[in-house]
Amino acid sequence: MICIIDYGLGNSGSLINMCQKIGYNATFTNDVNTIKAATHLVLTGVGAFDSGMKNLKERGLIEPLHEAVIERQTPVLGICLGAQLMLEGSDEGSLPGLGWVKGRVRKFKGSHEVKVPHMGWNSLIQIDQQQLYLNMPDYPPRFYFVHSYYFDPENRKDISAWCHYGFNFAAAFERKNIKGVQFHPEKSHKFGTQLLINFFCN
Repeated sequence: MICIIDYGLGNSGSLINMCQKIGYNATFTNDVNTIKAATHLVLTGVGAFDSGMKNLKERGLIEPLHEAVIERQTPVLGICLGAQLMLEGSDEGSLPGLGWVKGRVRKFKGSHEVKVPHMGWNSLIQIDQQQLYLNMPDYPPRFYFVHSYYFDPENRKDISAWCHYGFNFAAAFERKNIKGVQFHPEKSHKFGTQLLINFFCN
């Protein structure tokens, strides 16, 4: 069972539609028992870091998610804000993150070269862990980004892919069963489709 976590931020309709297109039924839920029974979890979201953590806490989801991801090692994919929440904290807010990956979320510094937010298609320039990027239709794979903040994992071995936007920043991380991407697979057409297939097959 694939569970997309409902914590009140972001529109998951396009992600659910893409899952159905590739032959997977995904449930959009904040039910604790359903989360416990999941074979795969997806934590998506658009918005502010503190709002995300506050919503997770108010819905009583932090402990069930920790139990599923850390104790039972359920595969989880974080997308955009969902991936950022997996780190320890953010320059955007003051609340602690989930802390599944050591590191912090940083803000892009705008300049004549770097417009904030980083928005549009961009290629991955370096891929250090291959599982999510197998069988891509073209190389390097290209994904759709919309973000003003980027995650900065403390352990560089956790970074699974990089992207360039004025400088090289971490576009994805992977730590055992925990995977996070700064881009939006559900908006990335054939590349996003293949990435989701790779994740759900794992």
